[in-house]
Amino acid sequence: MGGMGNRIRLRRGLRAIALLGLVASLAFFLVTFFRVTTAANESIGATAGGDAIVVLGAAQYNGSPSPVFESRLSTAFDLWSSGAAPMIVTTGANQPGDAFTEGFAGYRYLRNRGVSEEDIVVITDGGDTYESLLATRLQLSNTSGIVVLVTDAYHAKRSAEIAKEVGLDPTVVAAGTDTGLSRRIRETVAVAVGEIISFRRLSRLTG
Repeated sequence: MGGMGNRIRLRRGLRAIALLGLVASLAFFLVTFFRVTTAANESIGATAGGDAIVVLGAAQYNGSPSPVFESRLSTAFDLWSSGAAPMIVTTGANQPGDAFTEGFAGYRYLRNRGVSEEDIVVITDGGDTYESLLATRLQLSNTSGIVVLVTDAYHAKRSAEIAKEVGLDPTVVAAGTDTGLSRRIRETVAVAVGEIISFRRLSRLTG
């Protein structure tokens, strides 16, 4: 009888631990979701200054930026024109089969808008945000690392956390206002996992 009672208590204890873990995980997810949403909202209409404006890459088509990428580049151009930073960094590698990199497509767009070649730094190393920002930090190693990141609003929290992890001091300015629920949920998962295992490890796992 005593053995059966012990087993019952053990099962109850394990269920209680499992329930506590589930509640803690849900609470962590909700808090992270709130932080992602807050960062997205704060990035809309934000202004900042620094050593460089860093445009996070997005799709390009035969050397021409996609609408999403063009919106980021246009925002970066406006910031540069207002004197937010002396240079613009365009980032992004190419997908298999692409003749152009995202970074080069961004360079072409900015040159066509009248930005001088000396004010643009092109970074094509890295297939994701972590690798692009790590390469950016190395490129800006002779500066204080204060940067204005230009990306979409839903991506604000993760890009800022990655930038901090690689040694940059970021402020995020959103291009556009799209903070749809599904995107924020995906970003919440990515931010939560990245903060647990580090964004470097997450990049290696998903790269």
